[in-house]
Amino acid sequence: MNKTLYYILALVIMAGVTYLIRMLPMVIFKKKIKSPFINSLLYYLPYAVLSAMTFPFILYCSGNVISASVGTFVALIASFCKRSLVTVAILAVISVLLTQLTITYLIPIII
Repeated sequence: MNKTLYYILALVIMAGVTYLIRMLPMVIFKKKIKSPFINSLLYYLPYAVLSAMTFPFILYCSGNVISASVGTFVALIASFCKRSLVTVAILAVISVLLTQLTITYLIPIII
């Protein structure tokens, strides 16, 4: 298969799937949903899916689970303290960097 044809076919399939995902709820649910359970499910579902896609990557992005866990912990604490998204991200990155530098350079000197 030609590389250009492959990319065009992939683009068309992705566009079709994206369109179906956005169009089907409007077709299926024509009336207002009155069930509190379904409303809460539809409200929290995007957050759950985003968390399920993001969290495994967080633990393995730095190459060290310990520094990634420290960064996650710092980000959670900063977000619970009502810090802005940029501040949370910067604090998490700095904590991962400091933890990684400590593990790489300081611990071998001590041991």
